[in-house]
Order: sequence, then structure tokens, then C-alpha cells
Amino acid sequence: MMDDNDIIVPSSNISTSNTAPAMVHAKQSNRETLKYRGTSASNFIALTDSDEIIIDEASPPIESRYGDFHTIDWQRDLARDRLRHKFIVKQSKTPFGKLCSLWDAGSGWVCVLMVGLAAGTIAGIIDIGARWMSDLKDGICADRFWLDREHCCWSANDSVYKDADCSAWTSWPEMMQFYERNFFYYVMELFFYCGWSVLMTGVTVALVKVFAPYACGSGIPEIKCILSGFIIRGYLGKWTFIIKSVGLILASASGLNLGKEGPMVHLACCIGNIFSYLFPKYGSNEAKKREILSASAAAGVSVAFGAPIGGVLFSLEEASYYFPLKTMWRSFFCALIAGIILRIMNPFGSDQTSLFHVDYSMKWTFVELIPFAGLGLFGGIIGSLFIWANIKWCRFRKANKTLGNNPVKEVLVVTLITAFVSYFNPYTRRSSSSLIRQVDIAFFSLNFSDAL
Repeated sequence: MMDDNDIIVPSSNISTSNTAPAMVHAKQSNRETLKYRGTSASNFIALTDSDEIIIDEASPPIESRYGDFHTIDWQRDLARDRLRHKFIVKQSKTPFGKLCSLWDAGSGWVCVLMVGLAAGTIAGIIDIGARWMSDLKDGICADRFWLDREHCCWSANDSVYKDADCSAWTSWPEMMQFYERNFFYYVMELFFYCGWSVLMTGVTVALVKVFAPYACGSGIPEIKCILSGFIIRGYLGKWTFIIKSVGLILASASGLNLGKEGPMVHLACCIGNIFSYLFPKYGSNEAKKREILSASAAAGVSVAFGAPIGGVLFSLEEASYYFPLKTMWRSFFCALIAGIILRIMNPFGSDQTSLFHVDYSMKWTFVELIPFAGLGLFGGIIGSLFIWANIKWCRFRKANKTLGNNPVKEVLVVTLITAFVSYFNPYTRRSSSSLIRQVDIAFFSLNFSDAL
């Protein structure tokens, strides 16, 4: 039997032709000839303090290899990591081995730091790009095309922000030399509004269909499956990350009622998966890799809602299957770094990490419970109607071969109808960030709580 102090290393050059099937003892005078490297063989050597080699054909290989749509062996992968750790501890007696041991202990923190920095940066770029692309449906800033409508109007008048009367912002009919607001002006404005929306979604579905089919959808159900130990090759790959980042900007700006919360979790997990291969400790062990993916999921929720603690709770309670104590602290660190980077980038222009922020500087009154109850009542009714309509639409899509067999056509039709209906309402024409910005301005201008 093997001792707890035994070191497991692969046996690639030792013959076992005359050995017993389970364990074989041999003598080796030079321990330095045994190297701890990955191998495709399944037989391993246990090296005792007395320089005795024990070959165990039942020991797990160093590098985990699983096929697509397979489930990982948690016990085998964790045992493999314990063998790797024993070898590092044994080698830590030398100065170089001590350095390697310190790097192995801190590599997890370095990895989640990189994930947090990248997740916060990507989230800021997506928020800024979505606002600019959303305003592009109405017009463009003639002098500074890289600015959205709000920043363009602020640049024209640094003292007062007037969204309705902004001379620096040029609509598409005005770009075509149509200045008189008549019937043809509004028809042309409607044409550009719907055209940009359909173009954005068309580019998105084309990119997803051609380059990264796994980039479609929210991604959270699949992330839960992956964190529970399921293998989906390519779902967290580079192409999925690139296409979903671009597609998220275009889809959010098109005017469809889509949220960035689920896709941000998917993107953060893509970042964690890509960075994990920079550290063999995580890249070659699927069970250990899920520690990084759990922290990445927390960072995704953090940048989506501006709530680092909420991200950790989501990863702990909803997403992760394997969540040791050290992963909780690393997840909080990763989510915190992502939130700090997002706040530094300030994509919403409010020095906050969330789109809608309330300070609660005033006390509420008892009379306000009536509209609060009304909001809850109408929210439940509208939510039930939405679920009913969604079920009806899914059934119609399955029965209709034209839309059911052609998802690209379905997306374009839904986008065209949504853009056409949204154009005639000044509130639905705006992007969600711009609309909430106007709600904040109205809140400070007309304080109903103070009046009551």
C-alpha cells in the first residue's frame, strides 16, 4: 500500500511486462530521472522515501481528457490534483521548488484577478457600444460621430442638457437635406429607424449562424450544466466569446426587449475558460477549472447588476455544483474587481455600476403603499399576459414551417414588428439607459414624496 507521503509520477519508460497486474516494486537509484509530466498512459509510479518505486496501473492520469457531451469524474480529477500537490510539496525543499510552490498557491488569485479585469472592461465596452448603436437609429452627432445623443448634446451646451432641443444632433432626414417636419420627413425617419434595427439583428444572427452557433440564447442554463460537470466543447471558446460580445451590442441596440444579464454571465465564463489555460493547474483539470468558472459567473452577475455580493450568492446558490470555501473568497474578489473596473469606465455617466441607482435619502410615507401595491398588481397581470403570449407564440412557431424552420427570418420579422410599433411611442423609441436617465431627471424635478 502507498503511504501519504508517496509521490506519484508517470511511468513511461519502465517496463511492466513481468509485473503483477496491480502493483510492482522496483529499485531506482536516481530519483531525478523521474519527471512529473503529462502522459497518455494510465499507469503511475509512487516514489517512497526509501527510493522505492511502486507502479500503480489504477492511478489516475495527470491530465484529464474527456469527450464532448461527457460528464467529468469529480473524484478522479480531485485525486489527480492531490497527487499534483503532493509532488509540488515534495519539491519545495529546493529554492526553485519553493518558488514554484508559492506560484502554485497564488495562481488561483492571479487568474481570478485577470478574469475580473477583463470582465469589467468587456462589460463597459458593451454598455457604451450599445448606447451609441441605439442612438444611431435616430441620427448621428455630426461633429463628433463617436458620441451618443446625450454626450453630443452635452458637448453642445456644457451648462444645461436639453435632449429635445439639441442642435448638435442631426437626424437621418436632416442628413438627407429634409429639414421640414412634414409627412415625408417622418416616413423617412421611420424607414431609417426600422432599417437600422433590422440591419443590426440581421448581422447578429448571421454571425451567430456562421461562426458561433453556441453564442445564441442567454447561456445561463448551459453554464449551470457545465458547472455541474458536463462537457460542451466550444461553448466557452474564443469564437463564442467574440461573436457573443459583438452580437450583444447589436441585439441590445436594435430595440428588442432583451437583457444583458444572462449573456454577461456567459461572456464572463468564456473569459474564465480562456484564462484558465494559462495556468496548467486549472487548464488540465476539469474539476479545478470549475473553481475559476464559478468565480467568473459571479463576476458576470456583478457587472450586469452592479452587485458583487449578489454575484457570489448567485454562483453559490444557483450555478455551482462544486463550491469550496476558497472559491467563495476568490469569487468575491473577482466580482469586486469587475465592479471596480466597470465603475472606473463609468459607461452610464452616473459614477455607478448599475443603470438605476437609488440613494434612499428621504423617508417614505404610508400613502405610498397604495401605488406600490398597484405596481405589484399590474406587474403580476402584465407578467402573466407576457407568459401566455410567449407560450402562444412558441406553439405558433412550431406549427408554422416558414418561421419554425428558418430562425433567421423569424428574428428579422420580430425585429421589424417591434421597431415599427416602438417608433410611434416616444418612450419605447428610447434605449433603456436613456429612458431611465430621463426618469432620474424627472424624479429630481418633481419630488412627489416631498409633496406628500
